[in-house]
Amino acid sequence: MKYPRFIILILVFAVLNTSCKTLMSYVNVVKCDFRMESLKNPRVAGIDVTRIKNFSDLSFMQAGKITTSYLSGNIPLDFTINLEGKNPNGTEARMAQFDWILKIDDIQITTGTNEQEYAIPANDGTVIIPLKISVNLLDVLNNEAKDALLNFGLNLADASGTPTRVSMQIKPTINVGGVPITYPGYIDLGTEFGG
Repeated sequence: MKYPRFIILILVFAVLNTSCKTLMSYVNVVKCDFRMESLKNPRVAGIDVTRIKNFSDLSFMQAGKITTSYLSGNIPLDFTINLEGKNPNGTEARMAQFDWILKIDDIQITTGTNEQEYAIPANDGTVIIPLKISVNLLDVLNNEAKDALLNFGLNLADASGTPTRVSMQIKPTINVGGVPITYPGYIDLGTEFGG
């Protein structure tokens, strides 16, 4: 992943607007590695679906709650996906914000921007970045039957919480002298570093 114009632009802004140390903490983000570390607390219509594999695994009460949600036009799917950033540089890396795209089974579910700044420690230091995701399955899969909608929201992670059906892309933004500079493309995240 080499983007010479991106780095040249950063260096020009650096000379004009900021100290070298501050600049390097942002430039270092280009060399960082990111992955989806875990997926936690998956819920469909408020029901914990961590161990539910299909619609028939639901209790009578759970099935009733999901049916009520379906009839009301809102089957919420909520979970937290933890991203992990790793910094191989000898100095801290700082990411001002990042845009993201989330997919399940290669279907784009939602997008967003995380506006919190994160500092990733030097020398293979890591940081966990939690993203809370909330979508209405009916908006995403508007022509599907109730069982198909529910099954789409199940089995998003394995027993250890590693995402299995979820994929994600991020586009980092750094600040140079108060000027936001966005990475020139999305980075695909796997469940392992370097993947």
